Amino acid sequence: MSGTQSQVVAGVDLGSHSFHMIVVRVDEGARFHVLDKLRERVRLAAGLTAERTLTPEAQERALESLRRMGQRLRGLPVGAVRAVGTNTLRQSKDGQFLERAQEALGHPIEIISGREEARLVYLGVSHSLAASGDRRLVVDIGGGSTECIIGEQFEPVDLDSLYMGCVSHTMTFFGDGRITKEAFQRAEMAARLEIEPLVERFKELGWQSVVGSSGTIIAARKVVEANGWTQAHITQKSLKRLRKAMIAQGRIDKLALPGLEADRAIVFPGGVAILKAVFDMLEIESMQTASGALREGLIYDLLGRIRHEDVRDKTIRALAKRYGLDMAQAKRVRRTVLDFFDQSQNSFGLVNEEARQFLEWASVIHEIGLSISYTGYHKHGAYLIENLEMAGFSRNGRAVLSAIVRSHRRKLRRELFDRVRPEFREEVLRLALLFRLAVRLNRSRSGAALPDIRIEAAKDQIHLSFPEGWLEEHPLTGADLAEEVGSFRAVGFALSYR
Repeated sequence: MSGTQSQVVAGVDLGSHSFHMIVVRVDEGARFHVLDKLRERVRLAAGLTAERTLTPEAQERALESLRRMGQRLRGLPVGAVRAVGTNTLRQSKDGQFLERAQEALGHPIEIISGREEARLVYLGVSHSLAASGDRRLVVDIGGGSTECIIGEQFEPVDLDSLYMGCVSHTMTFFGDGRITKEAFQRAEMAARLEIEPLVERFKELGWQSVVGSSGTIIAARKVVEANGWTQAHITQKSLKRLRKAMIAQGRIDKLALPGLEADRAIVFPGGVAILKAVFDMLEIESMQTASGALREGLIYDLLGRIRHEDVRDKTIRALAKRYGLDMAQAKRVRRTVLDFFDQSQNSFGLVNEEARQFLEWASVIHEIGLSISYTGYHKHGAYLIENLEMAGFSRNGRAVLSAIVRSHRRKLRRELFDRVRPEFREEVLRLALLFRLAVRLNRSRSGAALPDIRIEAAKDQIHLSFPEGWLEEHPLTGADLAEEVGSFRAVGFALSYR
């Protein structure tokens, strides 16, 4: 974007309690102006069964909300909308629901890890506050998880995602509808146990200010302000008074406090118990609140991608440095595979706008498994990619990278792509085939450039054309390609060359 141009983009947060949508117009300098917001309480976590499936009622509530959001987002191009699912969708095993959800919204939905959620929360919160050099502690209590982050300016220093939220905690400890002192004690003790592992390292880092975001904390601030227990901030003393007032009312269905919305009341006790435990364990005296949260973080992260400041590039570079990867070899593989991609993109059905990026990233880190052992290093690399924290990458993004790395050598079979979302598997397999060829052709790790190799790829066939006499002068490459013919056949593709 340049000059006076502007662009409309949107972020969609599919939370465990509420779905949020924000639509903004972005102009020069990354300033954005909100055009539309929508928040709907769908109570997704309340519909998650013990078998990790969503009840039909919960699914329909979610789909109805997504259809409404989809109408508003209709017309925005792919890449202008970033939609993410958080804790409940992380747990859900309903793959078909995700397909229906994407159809209803009209845009792809990513499932992100808890730590990625925490990073995006911090991004949204930090941009909503006045510029400051202070180190901040940010806390966000969602429907199914609680994110705790220490950061400076716009960068997290340390972060964690805790497996507890206002919906799950209310269902577990206040499921009978009663609000008692004993129930609060049990809920707070369970929350303290979740928080305990991060306490020492967070205290060691320290912070100068504390900020809370999202539903529970914003609601708590409104209630303590409306009742005159504090002004502007949530304090330890005002939380105690809030807890006492809730116990006095006795039941969730009777909960009526000034400043508390009715649809928030049904999950408020669990959220307050978590908040009280956070205050106690981290010895917080006062917490301000921020208007920014995950949905605003999605906007800023999306802007980074649009402006070629993608945090995923930074993540890949950091991994290369951390594991001491051979960047000269990475560049050789990258040059070859991107040449193949550019030659075959249309004829080979490579339509995903991020396909080329995934090949670039795979080129950099495909040998990361060598840090463990040469034997089976492609397997080690795939495991690391699936299990390392990779800022900016969704669950499916890690699965795509892992599949390409896992399949770049040795036995090739379609089952290696099972963790990739079904709608992307065929295209990722085709990317992996191009990548596998690029690695094979650069096996010598020579500084000498490869010749001009032409590739013809269409449907289930790939043909490579080499300069006359080159393969005869490079018998190892010829032997590698002969071996690859059988490997390609195993996944339903015909490889030929001359």
